[in-house]
Amino acid sequence: MKKFNTVFRGYDKNEVNQTINEIINNYEALLNKSKATEAENEKLKEKLAHYVKLESTLNKAIFTAEDACEKLKAIARRESNAMIEEAKRNSNRIINDALMKAEKVEDDLETLKRNVKIFKRRLRTIVESQLQVIDEIDEVDLNKYE
Repeated sequence: MKKFNTVFRGYDKNEVNQTINEIINNYEALLNKSKATEAENEKLKEKLAHYVKLESTLNKAIFTAEDACEKLKAIARRESNAMIEEAKRNSNRIINDALMKAEKVEDDLETLKRNVKIFKRRLRTIVESQLQVIDEIDEVDLNKYE
């Protein structure tokens, strides 16, 4: 606290006035500083509100993205399961077709073997009959006809 010099009839007016002017100047400086701080505080509140809103929007976007990701995963799982089932059905059909073709080839082979045996038997019979004819020709007396 400031002490004033005393003069005739009280304190020195100049000192008191000078101190009052200092107090006024200091008060005005503090008041201006307070107003500036309040203005800055309002700007910061606005920015904070903006960032809070932005955070909310980002959280919604993240939630939406996560939800979409889960849906895509579920769709991909269903599609892959469907593809696997179709591949199993196709593989079973292919195997069944191959087995049927193999059975047909075996049947055709058996038929061919039977036909070859029959052909050999008939050919053998023909050849044997021709050999008999040849043997009979040998037995014929050619001198008789001379």
